[in-house]
Amino acid sequence: MSFRIEQKILIGKNQIIEFKNLYQKKKLKKLYPQRVIKSLYFEDLNYNMYKDSVEGVLPRKKIRIRNYPNEDGNKFYLEKKISSFEGRYKEKKKISISEYNKILKSGIYDYDYGYCKPLLYVEYKRNYYILDQSRVTHDTQIKYYKFKNKIIKKDENDIFEIKTHSKADLDELFLTFPMDRTRFSKYCNGFDKLFT
Repeated sequence: MSFRIEQKILIGKNQIIEFKNLYQKKKLKKLYPQRVIKSLYFEDLNYNMYKDSVEGVLPRKKIRIRNYPNEDGNKFYLEKKISSFEGRYKEKKKISISEYNKILKSGIYDYDYGYCKPLLYVEYKRNYYILDQSRVTHDTQIKYYKFKNKIIKKDENDIFEIKTHSKADLDELFLTFPMDRTRFSKYCNGFDKLFT
Protein backbone atom coordinates (compact mmCIF):
# COMPACT_ATOMS: atom_id res chain seq x y z
CA MET A 1 0.00 0.00 0.00
CA SER A 2 1.33 3.40 -1.00
CA PHE A 3 0.31 6.43 1.07
CA ARG A 4 0.16 9.81 -0.61
CA ILE A 5 -0.34 13.43 0.35
CA GLU A 6 -3.06 15.37 -1.45
CA GLN A 7 -3.79 19.08 -1.44
CA LYS A 8 -6.64 20.71 -3.33
CA ILE A 9 -7.04 24.26 -4.57
CA LEU A 10 -10.52 25.45 -5.51
CA ILE A 11 -10.30 27.82 -8.48
CA GLY A 12 -13.21 30.17 -9.18
CA LYS A 13 -14.08 31.00 -12.78
CA ASN A 14 -12.62 34.49 -12.37
CA GLN A 15 -9.24 33.00 -11.32
CA ILE A 16 -8.79 30.36 -14.02
CA ILE A 17 -6.84 32.44 -16.57
CA GLU A 18 -4.54 33.79 -13.87
CA PHE A 19 -4.00 30.31 -12.51
CA LYS A 20 -3.30 28.78 -15.94
CA ASN A 21 -0.73 31.51 -16.54
CA LEU A 22 0.91 30.62 -13.24
CA TYR A 23 1.29 26.93 -13.95
CA GLN A 24 2.50 27.62 -17.50
CA LYS A 25 5.12 29.94 -16.01
CA LYS A 26 6.17 27.17 -13.60
CA LYS A 27 6.63 24.87 -16.62
CA LEU A 28 4.29 22.08 -15.70
CA LYS A 29 4.74 19.27 -18.21
CA LYS A 30 1.70 17.61 -19.73
CA LEU A 31 1.64 14.01 -18.55
CA TYR A 32 -1.33 12.56 -20.47
CA PRO A 33 -3.95 13.85 -22.91
CA GLN A 34 -7.10 15.30 -21.39
CA ARG A 35 -9.72 12.67 -20.57
CA VAL A 36 -13.32 12.51 -19.39
CA ILE A 37 -13.76 10.76 -16.03
CA LYS A 38 -17.09 9.41 -14.83
CA SER A 39 -17.48 8.07 -11.29
CA LEU A 40 -20.54 6.46 -9.73
CA TYR A 41 -20.44 6.87 -5.94
CA PHE A 42 -22.06 4.47 -3.48
CA GLU A 43 -23.51 5.27 -0.09
CA ASP A 44 -24.99 3.42 2.87
CA LEU A 45 -28.61 3.81 3.91
CA ASN A 46 -27.82 6.54 6.47
CA TYR A 47 -25.34 8.50 4.29
CA ASN A 48 -22.50 7.82 6.72
CA MET A 49 -19.74 8.10 4.11
CA TYR A 50 -20.94 11.62 3.32
CA LYS A 51 -21.22 12.51 7.02
CA ASP A 52 -17.77 11.09 7.84
CA SER A 53 -16.21 13.04 4.98
CA VAL A 54 -17.86 16.34 5.98
CA GLU A 55 -16.81 15.88 9.62
CA GLY A 56 -13.28 14.72 8.75
CA VAL A 57 -13.68 11.45 10.66
CA LEU A 58 -10.77 8.98 10.52
CA PRO A 59 -10.74 6.33 9.28
CA ARG A 60 -13.24 6.87 6.46
CA LYS A 61 -13.67 5.87 2.84
CA LYS A 62 -15.50 6.56 -0.37
CA ILE A 63 -16.60 3.76 -2.70
CA ARG A 64 -17.03 4.36 -6.41
CA ILE A 65 -16.96 2.75 -9.84
CA ARG A 66 -14.93 4.77 -12.31
CA ASN A 67 -14.72 4.62 -16.07
CA TYR A 68 -13.44 6.72 -18.97
CA PRO A 69 -16.34 7.03 -21.44
CA ASN A 70 -14.39 8.57 -24.34
CA GLU A 71 -11.67 5.91 -24.27
CA ASP A 72 -13.38 2.62 -23.58
CA GLY A 73 -16.77 2.90 -21.96
CA ASN A 74 -16.81 -0.82 -21.14
CA LYS A 75 -13.82 -0.73 -18.78
CA PHE A 76 -14.86 -0.26 -15.16
CA TYR A 77 -12.79 0.06 -12.00
CA LEU A 78 -14.09 -0.49 -8.48
CA GLU A 79 -12.22 1.90 -6.20
CA LYS A 80 -12.12 2.57 -2.48
CA LYS A 81 -10.49 5.85 -1.44
CA ILE A 82 -9.40 5.39 2.15
CA SER A 83 -8.34 8.10 4.58
CA SER A 84 -6.65 6.60 7.64
CA PHE A 85 -4.57 7.87 10.55
CA GLU A 86 -1.43 6.84 8.62
CA GLY A 87 -2.39 8.66 5.40
CA ARG A 88 -4.47 8.26 2.26
CA TYR A 89 -4.44 5.43 -0.20
CA LYS A 90 -6.61 3.87 -2.88
CA GLU A 91 -7.66 0.27 -3.51
CA LYS A 92 -8.54 -0.37 -7.15
CA LYS A 93 -9.58 -3.38 -9.19
CA LYS A 94 -10.89 -3.81 -12.70
CA ILE A 95 -14.36 -5.36 -12.95
CA SER A 96 -16.19 -6.85 -15.91
CA ILE A 97 -19.31 -5.31 -17.41
CA SER A 98 -21.36 -8.18 -15.97
CA GLU A 99 -19.94 -7.47 -12.47
CA TYR A 100 -20.70 -3.79 -13.01
CA ASN A 101 -24.32 -4.50 -13.95
CA LYS A 102 -24.71 -6.84 -10.98
CA ILE A 103 -23.40 -4.18 -8.60
CA LEU A 104 -25.82 -1.62 -10.06
CA LYS A 105 -28.72 -3.94 -9.22
CA SER A 106 -27.55 -5.39 -5.91
CA GLY A 107 -25.25 -2.72 -4.47
CA ILE A 108 -22.03 -3.39 -2.56
CA TYR A 109 -21.49 -4.76 0.92
CA ASP A 110 -18.70 -2.97 2.77
CA TYR A 111 -17.23 -4.26 6.04
CA ASP A 112 -17.33 -0.78 7.66
CA TYR A 113 -20.47 0.74 6.15
CA GLY A 114 -22.65 -2.29 5.43
CA TYR A 115 -24.94 -2.33 2.41
CA CYS A 116 -24.16 0.52 0.00
CA LYS A 117 -26.26 1.52 -2.99
CA PRO A 118 -25.38 3.58 -6.09
CA LEU A 119 -26.24 7.21 -5.37
CA LEU A 120 -24.71 9.81 -7.68
CA TYR A 121 -22.48 10.34 -10.69
CA VAL A 122 -19.65 12.85 -10.89
CA GLU A 123 -18.31 13.60 -14.39
CA TYR A 124 -15.56 16.01 -15.44
CA LYS A 125 -12.61 16.63 -17.74
CA ARG A 126 -9.15 16.10 -16.26
CA ASN A 127 -5.78 17.46 -17.40
CA TYR A 128 -2.64 15.77 -16.07
CA TYR A 129 0.72 17.42 -15.38
CA ILE A 130 4.00 16.60 -13.68
CA LEU A 131 6.19 18.97 -11.71
CA ASP A 132 9.38 17.46 -10.30
CA GLN A 133 8.18 14.35 -8.40
CA SER A 134 4.58 15.50 -7.94
CA ARG A 135 1.53 14.88 -10.05
CA VAL A 136 -0.78 17.80 -10.68
CA THR A 137 -4.33 17.53 -12.02
CA HIS A 138 -6.73 20.22 -13.20
CA ASP A 139 -10.43 19.24 -13.30
CA THR A 140 -12.90 21.29 -15.34
CA GLN A 141 -16.56 21.14 -16.44
CA ILE A 142 -17.55 19.25 -13.30
CA LYS A 143 -21.16 18.05 -13.22
CA TYR A 144 -23.25 15.93 -10.88
CA TYR A 145 -26.37 13.85 -11.36
CA LYS A 146 -28.35 11.31 -9.38
CA PHE A 147 -28.17 7.61 -10.17
CA LYS A 148 -31.95 7.47 -10.59
CA ASN A 149 -32.36 10.48 -12.87
CA LYS A 150 -30.33 12.71 -15.14
CA ILE A 151 -31.02 16.15 -13.66
CA ILE A 152 -27.60 17.76 -13.94
CA LYS A 153 -26.09 20.23 -11.49
CA LYS A 154 -22.90 21.95 -12.65
CA ASP A 155 -19.99 23.19 -10.59
CA GLU A 156 -18.88 26.74 -11.36
CA ASN A 157 -15.36 26.09 -10.09
CA ASP A 158 -12.35 24.12 -11.24
CA ILE A 159 -10.29 21.90 -8.96
CA PHE A 160 -6.52 21.89 -9.02
CA GLU A 161 -4.99 19.01 -7.06
CA ILE A 162 -1.40 18.25 -6.05
CA LYS A 163 -0.51 14.63 -5.25
CA THR A 164 2.86 13.69 -3.85
CA HIS A 165 4.52 11.07 -1.63
CA SER A 166 6.77 13.48 0.22
CA LYS A 167 6.07 16.22 2.77
CA ALA A 168 9.16 18.04 1.48
CA ASP A 169 7.74 18.05 -2.06
CA LEU A 170 4.48 19.44 -0.72
CA ASP A 171 6.23 22.24 1.16
CA GLU A 172 8.05 23.19 -2.05
CA LEU A 173 4.76 23.19 -3.95
CA PHE A 174 3.25 25.55 -1.38
CA LEU A 175 5.91 28.05 -2.42
CA THR A 176 5.31 27.35 -6.11
CA PHE A 177 1.52 27.76 -5.84
CA PRO A 178 0.84 30.28 -3.05
CA MET A 179 -2.94 29.81 -3.04
CA ASP A 180 -5.27 28.85 -0.23
CA ARG A 181 -5.77 25.12 0.25
CA THR A 182 -9.20 23.69 0.92
CA ARG A 183 -10.87 20.47 1.91
CA PHE A 184 -12.99 19.70 -1.13
CA SER A 185 -14.77 16.53 -2.13
CA LYS A 186 -16.56 16.29 -5.47
CA TYR A 187 -18.75 13.60 -3.96
CA CYS A 188 -19.77 15.78 -1.00
CA ASN A 189 -20.30 18.80 -3.22
CA GLY A 190 -22.50 16.75 -5.53
CA PHE A 191 -24.41 15.39 -2.54
CA ASP A 192 -25.00 18.93 -1.26
CA LYS A 193 -26.26 20.08 -4.66
CA LEU A 194 -28.56 17.10 -5.23
CA PHE A 195 -29.74 15.92 -1.81
CA THR A 196 -29.80 18.89 0.56
